[in-house]
Amino acid sequence: MDPKGEQTSVEPSYIRLHRRGELQERVDRARQILSSCTLCPRCCRVNRLEGERGWCRAGDAPVISSYGPHFGEEPPLVGRYGSGTIFMTYCTMRCEYCQNYEISQLGRGIEVTSGDLCRIMLALQDRGCHNINVVTPTHFVPQILDATAQAAGEGLRIPLVYNTGGYDRVETLRLLDGVVDIYMPDAKYGRDEVAQALSHAPGYVEAMQASIREMHRQVGDLAITGGLARKGLLIRHLVLPGNLAATERVMRFVAREISKDSYVNIMDQYRWPRSTFSSVPELMREITDEEYQYALEYARREGLHRGFPSPAANDFSQGHS
Repeated sequence: MDPKGEQTSVEPSYIRLHRRGELQERVDRARQILSSCTLCPRCCRVNRLEGERGWCRAGDAPVISSYGPHFGEEPPLVGRYGSGTIFMTYCTMRCEYCQNYEISQLGRGIEVTSGDLCRIMLALQDRGCHNINVVTPTHFVPQILDATAQAAGEGLRIPLVYNTGGYDRVETLRLLDGVVDIYMPDAKYGRDEVAQALSHAPGYVEAMQASIREMHRQVGDLAITGGLARKGLLIRHLVLPGNLAATERVMRFVAREISKDSYVNIMDQYRWPRSTFSSVPELMREITDEEYQYALEYARREGLHRGFPSPAANDFSQGHS
């Protein structure tokens, strides 16, 4: 079977902006931010165009660690031929339990141009991927916009996924209105003091909640046709040992302030690297089945009914599409 035959026939949002010339205007506005960077809530105000680097350590040129069809994402993103994933290097947070430490903190990756990113996007589409899934994109939004504008002019026609840790600014997200088709934020924590202790992310809860509200305003609940996500919001939440993530607060926020039809992936994949030590003792173990089941039950209690945990708890309703 031709993989392109299973790619979406729905026109991505960014094509309309490209035809009107508005996509390039977004690129120009985003590039200006780099001269006094306020892309993320830290607002370091460094001049990345002149080589200055802030908290995330990203410069002007985008850096990627890898790219290719990825089959470990949620099923509506993966389909038959995979999600076209591009892993960006660096991060706006420093999570104690990060599984990609060498990429997010040590900067492992290769420096590329926006033109290179454009060609990668087109190559992933040619391989049959159902979407372009940019992972940890916040600090490279201008470069991603630039690459998308170039790729749209050269035939890119699959949805753009913004796969973020949730530490975003509404002002930055507004540059992506009509560009991103699928937002996939983490809702990591329900308490700021824990976000600061575990991810060094001051004001995380307010930033995450404001960002998810804006994402939902732009794209609404996740729409799925033919088993593939076309547009909308998909929220991830990782259950932590000892309920450190304050899962109840996260689920309550999603159900009561976003939508009970929100698509939420409640994940049980937490693992602590056994060779390292944490100043937070609770982190140094895996979660129990009871902790995970409690998280699922609380989500149900709040009226959430769409999503999918890991296969170990396949009774959690996938809901409608």
